[in-house]
Amino acid sequence: MSSSAETAVTTSVSTGKPQRAALAFSFLSTWIIWGSTYLAIRYAVETIPPLVTAGVRHFTAGSVLFAYCYFRGFRPTAKHWKGAFLIGAFYFLGGHGTLHWAEQRVSSGLAAVLIATEPLFIAAIMIFTGKERFSYWTLLGMLCGISGVAYLMGGEALHAPGQMVGILAVLAGSLSWGIGVCISPNAGLPEDPVASAGMTMFCGSLLLLTTAGVTGEIAAFHPHQVAMRSVLGLLFLIVFGSIVAFSAYVWLLGQVSPTMVSTHTFVNPAVAVLLGWAMAGEALTARLLVATLAILGSIAFIRRGTRAAAH
Repeated sequence: MSSSAETAVTTSVSTGKPQRAALAFSFLSTWIIWGSTYLAIRYAVETIPPLVTAGVRHFTAGSVLFAYCYFRGFRPTAKHWKGAFLIGAFYFLGGHGTLHWAEQRVSSGLAAVLIATEPLFIAAIMIFTGKERFSYWTLLGMLCGISGVAYLMGGEALHAPGQMVGILAVLAGSLSWGIGVCISPNAGLPEDPVASAGMTMFCGSLLLLTTAGVTGEIAAFHPHQVAMRSVLGLLFLIVFGSIVAFSAYVWLLGQVSPTMVSTHTFVNPAVAVLLGWAMAGEALTARLLVATLAILGSIAFIRRGTRAAAH
C-alpha cells in the first residue's frame, strides 16, 4: 500500500483528534480522485475491453488490500468468502462492470451524473423492504431525481448510436450497487472495512474476469494494441481510485460524521463533468447542467428525509 494511503488508514489518534493534513488529504481524495475515475475509465476502455479493465483493476487493488490485512493478522472464514462473492457480484460485476461497459457509449460526465442516482435506488429499496420509514422529503427527492434523469435522457439519448443503451446500463449498474449496499450489513462480511473491501473487490474481479472470458472479451483482447493512455487510465484506477481514495474513505468514516463523508456524492459528478469537458472535449450542455442540479438536489432531499424518518 502506498505511503499516503497508509497514512490515511493508520494515522495515530494519540492526540485525541485527527490531524488536519490527513483530513484534508482524505476529503480531497474522495472528492477529486473519485470524481476523476470516470475519465480514467473512459481512457482505459478505449483500447482495453471493459470487463477486462474492471476485472484487472479490482483484482489488483483487492489483492493489495487483502494482503495488507492478511499480513496484519486477518484470517477470513468461509462465511466471509460467501458474503464477499455475493456483494462482489452486486458491487463490481453488476455495478462497475456495467459502468465500464457503458462508458464506451456515453461520456464520462454523463455516466457520473447517472451514477449519482444510487441514493434514489437505495432509498426506494429501504422503504419498500420496510427498513426505513417513508417521508415527504424522500418522495420529493425521488420525484426530483426521476425528473432529472428523464430530462437528461430526453436529449442525450438521441445524440449518438448506442447512447440510450449506455444510459440504461449505467442506471442498471447504479441499481445493482444500491442493492449491494442494502444487503451488505447482513451478508457476513468481515468487520474490518479494509478487509471487507479487499475481499469483495477480489471476489468481484473473479466474476468480472470469468464473464469477460465467457463473452469473448479475453479471446478478442490483443495487449499489443493497447494505447499508453489506456494503460495510464487503468493504473490510475488501480492505485488512486481503488486503493488510495478508498483507504482515505475508510479512515474518514472513523473520524467524522457519515454526512460529512458523503459529501463526495455531491462533488464527484461536478468534477467528472468538468474534467470530461476540459480534458476530453465532452459537451457541456445546458441540459446536462440542469439534470445534474436536479439529481444532486434529489440527494439532498433524500438525506433530509432519512434524517427526519430516524427521529
